Amino acid sequence: MNTVIVQTQKGPGCLVQVLWFLFIGWWAGQLWIALAWLAMLTIIGIPLGVKMLNRIPKVIALRESEKAMTVTRVGDVTVVAPGGEKPQRNLLLRALYFLFIGWWLSAIWMEIAYLACVTLIGIPLGFWMFDKVPALVSLRR
Repeated sequence: MNTVIVQTQKGPGCLVQVLWFLFIGWWAGQLWIALAWLAMLTIIGIPLGVKMLNRIPKVIALRESEKAMTVTRVGDVTVVAPGGEKPQRNLLLRALYFLFIGWWLSAIWMEIAYLACVTLIGIPLGFWMFDKVPALVSLRR
């Protein structure tokens, strides 16, 4: 049986991400978070604010969102490739989750992640936490 794995570049390497965070991400991330929360103070701004919070990993550390993988089997060859997005949960469920839990839990989560990154030794944990923000804000898959 043959297996073919198709990999795509997910973004810059670890060193570039750390340098980005040290010189730009630490202050741009806090500014981005503040602007997102200001946008969410109005009903009209909620979609923009959620979209901005979903982009936090990119702003903080140039990290791309995790992508689902598609596994295709043709005869005795298995191909693993990016794609196959998971379907999103019901919009009403996501909206209720955001209103009652997502907005305040994600704010606490992001500040803990930010503090972890500022300690330098906690950067890997902080980056991982920022990667989870979209799911925490709105149950995004």
